[in-house]
Amino acid sequence: MSRQQDPKGVILTGYISNIEVVSPASGVNSAEEIESSSLSRRTGHYSVQNRARNAPGKPPYHRCNSQDSLDELAMDDYWTEVENITLSGEGDAEPQEEVQLKVPDEGEQEEAWLTEAGLATLFDESASDPEDMMGLLSTLTRTQAAAVEKRVEKLQQTLRKRNKQHQVPDVRDIFKLPGTPESKEDEAKSPERSENRKKDITTDGIGQTGSLPVDFHRTSRCPLVSLQWAEQSPPPSSNLPIADFVPSVDFHTSNSLIACAMGLGNRAGPAEQSVSEPETDINLEVSFSDQALSYKEGSKGSSEALTDADDKLPNFKLSRDKTGLTKVGNLSPQDMKKVHRLVLIEMTALFDTAGIDLKAHKAVKLKVKESGLFGVPLAALLEQDQRRQPGTKVPIILQRLISHIEDEGLDTEGLLRIPGAAIRVKAVCVELEGKFYEGLFPWESLKQHDAASLLKLFIRELPHPLLTVKYLSAFIAVLRLPTKKQQLQALNLLVLLLPESSRDTLKALMEFFQRVIDHKEQNKMTLNNVAVVMAPNIFMFKGFRNKISEQQEFSLATETANIVRLLIRYQNLLWTIPKFIMNQVRKQNTENQKKVSKDRAMMKLLKKMAYEREKHEKQEKPLSEVDSSSQGFIRVQAPQFSKVSMAVQLTEELQASDVLSRFLSQDSSVSVKREDLCLYEIGGNIQERCLDEETYMKDLLELNPSAEWFIKCIQR
Repeated sequence: MSRQQDPKGVILTGYISNIEVVSPASGVNSAEEIESSSLSRRTGHYSVQNRARNAPGKPPYHRCNSQDSLDELAMDDYWTEVENITLSGEGDAEPQEEVQLKVPDEGEQEEAWLTEAGLATLFDESASDPEDMMGLLSTLTRTQAAAVEKRVEKLQQTLRKRNKQHQVPDVRDIFKLPGTPESKEDEAKSPERSENRKKDITTDGIGQTGSLPVDFHRTSRCPLVSLQWAEQSPPPSSNLPIADFVPSVDFHTSNSLIACAMGLGNRAGPAEQSVSEPETDINLEVSFSDQALSYKEGSKGSSEALTDADDKLPNFKLSRDKTGLTKVGNLSPQDMKKVHRLVLIEMTALFDTAGIDLKAHKAVKLKVKESGLFGVPLAALLEQDQRRQPGTKVPIILQRLISHIEDEGLDTEGLLRIPGAAIRVKAVCVELEGKFYEGLFPWESLKQHDAASLLKLFIRELPHPLLTVKYLSAFIAVLRLPTKKQQLQALNLLVLLLPESSRDTLKALMEFFQRVIDHKEQNKMTLNNVAVVMAPNIFMFKGFRNKISEQQEFSLATETANIVRLLIRYQNLLWTIPKFIMNQVRKQNTENQKKVSKDRAMMKLLKKMAYEREKHEKQEKPLSEVDSSSQGFIRVQAPQFSKVSMAVQLTEELQASDVLSRFLSQDSSVSVKREDLCLYEIGGNIQERCLDEETYMKDLLELNPSAEWFIKCIQR
């Protein structure tokens, strides 16, 4: 039977037909059904007829004739992988508990968002770090301030509703006769009450249009807890509609073509569709949400082509910055905390600009394994690995599986796509659990396809998704942004928001996938092939498929595959902290320092200390070492090595790499490799920053004139 003639093994790449499904008699399996089921598995088709028979109202899928063979085959790989995942999970002696999701109660989402953004003082006067909050607010852009205002206003309305629900009713309202009209006095007061309610929203110091004021005298005294009025609140929902994860698609509109090819990734969402941008530079100096707002305002009424071929993704590049790019891991924990808060606000503002409402999901606590290799939370797994190898950032078992696959050779055809034998993979999994940490596992006997299956199993068995329940829907919603550039900017922000364990593990996987793709001529695994095979492993957590319809699963297939290909294709950009975020961190540090300096007692102490230090330095230091930067050179210290300090002449072209080269040439006793050393910027308006080797020192000194310079080993 040919693929076109097969009515049961249907390719999920097309329209939904309105033809009714004719269900065979219960318990009867025709020879044709058996043949089609077998053929479906052989050709990689994903059969949905069994599920359709259980839901008689649902129409079957049919292949869309407009799609070419490349798209068809690419999606075949996805459904084959889904089927393999299903088969591999059958017969588990101890099935893993399904992830249960919960919608936050009304107002809870806004409170959690404001708390995570470091703005809890806006609704809770007992919250700590009010000065930190003031410094943060003073750095916000127009769109970022609007995002904060929106959450505060929504929380105010929720609190008013709660307060009204607990008010004691007026006795006249209780015993009022049916049909009795309100008194004239009440009628006269009602417009005034309505007007007062409007004023309450906009006159509390945060509901004004424009940017948030720097000095929040009223909000710092917890203005939200005393609000009294509200409309009747709807009952909070306790169960998460799984459809929130999946973009809605109208499968029954005859004129709606489902973009089941990988080009679906550029589909426009609620924001205005816009003219495609020829520029491929990513501007890191201007807020992404401000760029999106300007783009939206300047492109109304325009249209954009909605599809891009998979092999024609734009070659985006980061615009070079003379003060150096900042990668994840280059900053101190204190500054990374500020980065996280600012990135959260910026990410929310970017989606707000496009009119996309993000819902934060919560995972109900599960009973999970606390030790072992598979099915252990990432944080717990890394903790036990760090006891064996301090500084470990990616699980050792994952590192070992990747290295084994690479040692066997990346030229193997179908690598990652062809599964290992399910029974053998389960046996190897049990053996690894018992022998891995003891070093007794026989790696030489592990087949390459089995190792690839174990790698995918490790990702799937994580108790919570690698991209986290909290941000999973946001990752999928990225494709609703109107341009590839905005999608890339949103992914950049989401990667920065991930917990460190998830972010580092995701990076290791993306680098491995790229190395596989580099051998595509031999292994036949292109960017699209790897993306569609890995998408269900990364996005489909335990119990997910049981809660979604076939239509939702179909839509999810193309959406998630697109996200994975963007993560792989642009991984060199996504782990970069934008310069405008870094500028906000520097400004926040400066603002906090100004507040400290205003304290009179502290000022006196600082002056005294500065006088004593200056006096001591004049006595101890040669004249050439005083105020060296003003004389055209910087002093670089290397306390970890024998050279205490080194004077370096400043020139327009002096880069951080030149400083490192000069240090190594002058101190031959250093046994550390060049790639393990970094020039650090410490103090001034930054806590600590490992410099990009292409940083121009004179430009950075102008940005942070109070900084000191240290050469240290990189903490990997």
